[in-house]
Amino acid sequence: MSTPLLALAHGRVLTPEGLREDVVVLVRDGHVLALADAADPRLTGAARHDLAGALLLPGFIDVQVNGGGGLLFNDAPTVDTLRGIAAAHRRFGTTGLLPTLITDTAATMRAALEAVDAAIAQGVPGILGIHVEGPFLAPARKGIHDASLFRAPDADDLRVLTAQHRGVVMLTLAPEQVDPGTIARLAAAGVRVSLGHTGADYATARAALEAGASGFTHLYNAMTPLGSREPGVVGAALDDPGSWCGLIVDGHHVHPAALRVAITAKPPGKCVLITDAMPPVGSERPDYVLNGQTIVVRDGICMNDAGVLAGSALDMAGAVRNAVNLLGLPLEEAARMASAYPAEWLGLEQTHGCIAPGQRADFAVLDDTLHVRETWIGGVRYPAM
Repeated sequence: MSTPLLALAHGRVLTPEGLREDVVVLVRDGHVLALADAADPRLTGAARHDLAGALLLPGFIDVQVNGGGGLLFNDAPTVDTLRGIAAAHRRFGTTGLLPTLITDTAATMRAALEAVDAAIAQGVPGILGIHVEGPFLAPARKGIHDASLFRAPDADDLRVLTAQHRGVVMLTLAPEQVDPGTIARLAAAGVRVSLGHTGADYATARAALEAGASGFTHLYNAMTPLGSREPGVVGAALDDPGSWCGLIVDGHHVHPAALRVAITAKPPGKCVLITDAMPPVGSERPDYVLNGQTIVVRDGICMNDAGVLAGSALDMAGAVRNAVNLLGLPLEEAARMASAYPAEWLGLEQTHGCIAPGQRADFAVLDDTLHVRETWIGGVRYPAM
């Protein structure tokens, strides 16, 4: 039995054609039924929600979320943890995310995959799959990861990662640690292979792309830079038209000029806003423990005592604001970098990432300062707290 028709009216709606003020978004059964005009007869008897001139954007999709709400996925890879992390990010317009497991043991990786499968089966709002970041990484570019746990993937790892899962599986690896044949096997099984925490040269990164790698994890950070005679992993990323690049636009991880260079170099649609968020997002606590180290947020930067960056305190609405205010991007493009483009990277573009008939009714409602007023997931409204 269908649910009653809902009409979201009087908003500035970001459609695939651009911002429009002349449409009413009709929602039924958790999906967009139509973009209607004010005279549409279907409006008669529909429940109305007045947006009062606010921006109605596609819900944000974050492919790299380590934690939030005071919770770190690694600490307790359970459905309850996932529920809490998703709820924390929902306050900031995130309607879909990949909880991210930082380098850990094989047992923890299995537990994380099982927890995500269970969360999706239980309908936890916002969980789209999992991002496994490590342990197949390079010690030379370890960042905050525990290099003592780094290793090459074995047969059990491949079996677990390529098994049928309920959601998307993204895997960050260093291409010098994993041979192209293994990357090809992972990609053939549907795993989104992303290159990161790597000291590889350009040729090695190119070979990984040709084997099936689809993108780059937090471009510029923890990878070989672009040089005049050795383009490095950054050069491979900027030179490749088919891959996606995750960008942390927090004003700390990457200089705005370098971000603008990447956005200009890549074809439209291939740069994706991510947060790499840690437990302080959506929490009053400015600190957390990772690998036995206390990480503190200072001036918006998560770092350990040695000054090593440890994820971010960024949320997706903040990433959109920064893309507009720091990088000078049009709001429409910044919003697509947070919704349509990550949906395409994850292979979810038929159901997620834009406001159009047939898409899930996942929305972020923002005021003129680009702060979130309410979030909708599957047609269910969650007011910002």
